[in-house]
Amino acid sequence: MNLCIPVSADRGLESPVSGHFGSAPLYLLVDSETRATRTLTNARAVHEHGACRPLDALAGERVDALVVGGIGAGALAKLRGAGIRVFRATAPTASACLDAFLRNEVEEIDPAGACAGHEHDHGAGHAAGLPTRT
Repeated sequence: MNLCIPVSADRGLESPVSGHFGSAPLYLLVDSETRATRTLTNARAVHEHGACRPLDALAGERVDALVVGGIGAGALAKLRGAGIRVFRATAPTASACLDAFLRNEVEEIDPAGACAGHEHDHGAGHAAGLPTRT
């Protein structure tokens, strides 16, 4: 399975999980079977509220699921519409999130669980100590 984990720095599987999908500077693409990683730069990290284009940000990559610290309702709806499942990150590193995903210990985010605003300091989804962006 191909996972995408928004991260704040490129350290392979030890990359710190970003607090929010749309404003993450990087996306770590992970093959869940081989644990091989690749990083994409998020060229759309700065955008107006409601203007997140998650499929453009993923540059046409084949992604089966995302594991995120937080995500807006619009981006969540677009990803779900494309058949991409979105799960809440439960740990501060990509490796720990991958392990939790493989153990089925991550919760799928429904629209009610999406972030309401784009301020990035709201704390939603950050209970695992994930960094926030202001």
